[in-house]
Amino acid sequence: MGEDIQIAMGSGAELSYHLLLSKDLGILGPAEVMGLASDLAEEMTMLSALSGRLKSTAQPSILELRAKG
Repeated sequence: MGEDIQIAMGSGAELSYHLLLSKDLGILGPAEVMGLASDLAEEMTMLSALSGRLKSTAQPSILELRAKG
């Protein structure tokens, strides 16, 4: 599942570039780009938090390892 999150984060970075390009080409206006970039930043923050949460729950703590050993 962590790989899927990394792929999604890479896609988010690509989308960020496309937003800047669309603004430079005049396809989207600055206000539209700012709104979409803000939404994208929020999504990327949530993905990052989810990735960190999954990493912390997937790896046993030292106390758990000592209790098993």
